[in-house]
Amino acid sequence: MTHEIFIYIAIMSAVTLAIKILPLTLIRGEIKNVTLRSFLHYVPYATLAVMTFPAILYATQSKYSGLLALIVGIISAWFGASLFRVAVICCSVVFLFELY
Repeated sequence: MTHEIFIYIAIMSAVTLAIKILPLTLIRGEIKNVTLRSFLHYVPYATLAVMTFPAILYATQSKYSGLLALIVGIISAWFGASLFRVAVICCSVVFLFELY
């Protein structure tokens, strides 16, 4: 079993390095394709959203408190609240929802 763990780590390392090194070595010039540039621009935001959205719902004791905090956070951010204020509002919503 210990031997398999090292194989898994080696494969994960190779994949991670390939993802980071291959674009640097294969793409030398500036990317001029507008569609590809737009896609590459939004990849970090989409990745962050995919990683944090489930955590918002499952980090609380109830899915409903997480969903309510998500909705309230989106609304408060829409009206121009800062990131810190949105975080405080969302934490307060979860606290009050789970308190009652």
